[in-house]
This record gives sequence, C-alpha cells and structure tokens, in this order.
Amino acid sequence: MSHTIASTDKADQAKMPRQIPYIIASEGCERFSFYGMRNILTVFLMTSLLLSIPEPLRKGMAKEIFHTFVIGVYFFPLLGGWLADRYFGKYNTVLWLSLVYCAGHACLALFEDNRNGFFTGLFLIALGSGGIKPLVSSFIGDQFDQSNRSLAQKVFDGFYWIINFGSFFASLLMPIFLQQFGASVAFGIPGILMFIATIVFWLGRKRYVHVAPVAKDPHSFLNVIKSALLTDSAGAGAAQGRAGYYLAIAGAALALTSLVLIPQIGIVAALCLALVLVMGFGGMGAWMQLDRARAMHPAEAVDGVRSVLRILVLFALVTPFWSLFDQKASTWVLQADQMTKPAWFQSSMMQALNPMLVMLLIPFNNLVLYPLLKRIGVELTALRRMGMGIAFSGIAWIVVGFMQLAIDGGNALDITWQILPYALLTFGEVLVSATGLEFAYSQAPLAMKGVIMSFWNLSTTIGNLWVLLANSSVKSEAVNAHIATTGMSVTAFQMFFFAAFALVAALAFGLYARSYRMLNNYRQS
Repeated sequence: MSHTIASTDKADQAKMPRQIPYIIASEGCERFSFYGMRNILTVFLMTSLLLSIPEPLRKGMAKEIFHTFVIGVYFFPLLGGWLADRYFGKYNTVLWLSLVYCAGHACLALFEDNRNGFFTGLFLIALGSGGIKPLVSSFIGDQFDQSNRSLAQKVFDGFYWIINFGSFFASLLMPIFLQQFGASVAFGIPGILMFIATIVFWLGRKRYVHVAPVAKDPHSFLNVIKSALLTDSAGAGAAQGRAGYYLAIAGAALALTSLVLIPQIGIVAALCLALVLVMGFGGMGAWMQLDRARAMHPAEAVDGVRSVLRILVLFALVTPFWSLFDQKASTWVLQADQMTKPAWFQSSMMQALNPMLVMLLIPFNNLVLYPLLKRIGVELTALRRMGMGIAFSGIAWIVVGFMQLAIDGGNALDITWQILPYALLTFGEVLVSATGLEFAYSQAPLAMKGVIMSFWNLSTTIGNLWVLLANSSVKSEAVNAHIATTGMSVTAFQMFFFAAFALVAALAFGLYARSYRMLNNYRQS
C-alpha cells in the first residue's frame, strides 16, 4: 500500500517541461503547411497539372502521384532517424531539414505550370517533412524522464491534437484559396507557415534537452542482425541451422526481381516493395537464428534486437490501416465529386471533418470514455486501442463501399452521407495513430529512438504501397473481368477489398498482441 501511495504522490508532483510549448506550436504550423498542400494536391492535379492527360486516365494518374508522394514522405524518416541517431542529433537534423522543407513549398508556389519544377517541390517536401517526422515526436519524448513520464501520454495526445488543429484549418481554407486566388497563393501560404514553424522551433533551442547522437556501436541493431545471419561458427545457436540465412537470401532475390515491376508501378513503389521484401525476409531470417549472434555480442544487445523485431511485427500489422486512412485524401475525394453538394462546397473541404473530429475525440476519450471503461473494469491498453482502431477503419470502408454501390446504381447521394465513414475512420485514427506515437517511443531502446520512430512512419509508406499495388492490379484485363462477375464497379470492389484487408489485419494484430510484453524505455532523470 505504501508503495502505491508513494508512486501516486510522485506522479502528482511531476512537472511539465517548460520547452514543450515551443515544439507543440512549431508542430501546429508545420502540420498546417503539410496538410494545406497535401489536401489540395489531388484537386490541383486533376484540374491543372494533368489536363493534358485524357480524362479517363486522369483520376488514376492523380491517385498514383498522390500516393507516390505519400510513400516518399513516410520513407524519408529512415534517413532522418539515421542522421539524427548517428551524426547530428535530433535538434540539428530537424532544423536543417526544415529549411529543405521550406524550399519545397517555394517550388510548388513558383512552378505551378511546370511539371519538373512542381515535382521537384514535392520531392523536397517529402525529404524535409519525412526526414523530421520521426524526430519531432521522439524529441518530445526526450524532454521527459522517469520522474515525469506519467505526463508523456498527455503531451503526445496534445501533440496529436495540435497536428489536427493545423490540419482542420488547412483542409477548410486551402481549397477556397485555390479556387479564389490560384495555385501560387494556395501553395505559398503553407510555405509561409512552414517558415514560421522553423523560427518557433529555433527559438526554444536553449531550453531543450539534447540527447547526444550515439557513437558507432559494434553491438548495434544492424551489426547483431548481420552476425545472426552470417556467422558460421559451431558456437551458440549453431543447432538452429542456416535456414534463416537462406530465407534472407531469398528475400534479396525477390527484391531484385521486383524491380522488373518499375514500368507497371513506378520506380518509387518498386523500390519500396524491394525494401519491404529485404526487411521482411531478412527480419524473419535473423529471428530464426538470432542466438548465433550471442557468440559475438553481449546478451543485452541480442535481447534488444529480439525486442525490436517483435515491435516491427506490430508495425507491419498496422500497415493496412494506413492503406485505408490515406485514401480519404484521394479515393474519398473522388467519390465526393460524384455526390450532390452546395455550389460553394469543394469536395476536398470534406477532409476538414477528420481533424475536427480528432480534436473532439481526443479529449472525449481521455476525459470520458477511458475513465468510464476503467470504472467498469475494462482496461484499454495501448495495444487493445490500436487493434480496435484498425477494425474501425475496416468498418468505415464497408460503409463507404455501400455508398459507392448506391452511386453506381444511379442514386443521388448527398455529401453529408460521408460524415458517418469519416467519423468511424477518425475514431480508428485516434486509437491507432495517437496511441502509436507514445507506444513506439516507449518501446524503443534508448540508442534507437529515432530509427524506431522511423519504422513507425515507414508503416505508412508500406500502407500506401499496398494502395499502388491494388491500383496497378486493376489495370489487368483478367482482374477487371473477375470484378465484373461480382456486379460491382472497380471502385466499389476495391473499397470492400480494403475493408476486408483491415479487418483481417485487426484480427491478426489482436492475436499477436496477446503475447507481447510491454517495455519501459524512458531515460533516467
């Protein structure tokens, strides 16, 4: 009893770090800039940049460009996390890549009529936004220690709330600015907000806790993986055989083979698929013979790698959620174009509903729903929330699929019908994404905070890869012939396919999570 009271008193006395407002305010401006340009990107491509493409092909090309861009945004966290953890630290990496980010916005505003210039801007934004993405959230975690870690989840929720505060106003205003003032203004305003975000982040530089980069470690994650796969000694783990090594080789061979898909799915998606194959087969192979590494590395390093691989399995099972979530800015916008709405209302403005609901649901969940469930004996752990969130996304797509069937049948649906799937998807988002930020940080070993957060963001890249692969598959005559036998349009069939994809993933996530052992990897004070 005395131990419980002491722990409670210590939690009550925990103080909020004074530097947190600088990070939160900067993030609000940065998210306005990102979602401001992202949420008008599909519309701009359809109505301006891709007008030379025949209309029947334009929708598919706009979706392909959008999801390729998102793949880039969530791929570059790997680079940002590596640079921060090994060389420059989180603060310096965020500051320098923020300047690259600003340059990308400038390109969008200046080259609205030039494809090469515009796509260069998208690349720079993907590099800047993606590079800082895992670092800002893990930088927040660095500001806490064991004495005040009880406040961390509240701050991560606040962090996610401010993200959606910026996204709400961007989603609402940018379509109007695009229509009324043109692309230069609509893309220029987010650039100004990104510059303000950089300045605000810089102003807090003397108050931050700076965790130094980790020196090159002979017992690092990759070195342990390499030893597990390549060592051929008769020591510990030799009885496991070399099946894991051959599995990793098979993954590398499949990765090379996947590059032949470049003409069908594009170089970005093909390279991403190759990376997934290398990581997936390599990770499974290393797991199978990890004990071989004990002959060359200390037990804590090998056990740390095993815990990271367990985390990555959970991340992999979250990827279907991102397949569904990110299509609200492409597939759902294109569906909204087919629905009745007031003349002044832009289809892309419907996306403002998502951040608005997030801002309502985060305080509702923390102040009402979770305490109520706890009082009746239901403890929603982080993993239970995430599994439920994936399932809710699948339910949202079942609803939107039935709406598409109605539209295909000639029924005039009002755009307000999209409120229900948006509400279901957003509830799932709060359970998955807001929870996942703190989960990823808390489970990551101290030397791998940036890289683990990068893997968390990479799950979004892989989710968008599934979208590109699904879109590529429906270009096949055989696939289209099979879909025709169902009596559904290609769009409706894909909606139900993605719904089933998420529901199966939610079941697998729940089963795997039952055996997962939670860790506490916050730094000591």
